[in-house]
Amino acid sequence: MRELLPPSILNFVEPTAIPGDVPGNKPTQAEIDEESRRIRRLRILVHLTLDTISSGDLSPEEASGMIAATRRVALEMFPGKEDAFDLIYRPQFQRLMHAVYRLQ
Repeated sequence: MRELLPPSILNFVEPTAIPGDVPGNKPTQAEIDEESRRIRRLRILVHLTLDTISSGDLSPEEASGMIAATRRVALEMFPGKEDAFDLIYRPQFQRLMHAVYRLQ
């Protein structure tokens, strides 16, 4: 089986360093706890936003504004993580908007 794989697959590559990351610089427990709190708060915020929109009491414009506000707060909590927000939460918001407002 080894001979069927290209040689590049067989060579393991060391993971690249994260910019600004210092080798051996582990986060403290306080930093880990703080990030966990921010993640928990973001999950609650997203859940409340999804629940509020799913009630159907908002206009599509108000719902879109609420989603934009949620994104702004998320990026204040986690600067530079636009792609992560768009990958994780945007599909949820899009599905809900299509379901509630029958958007095409």
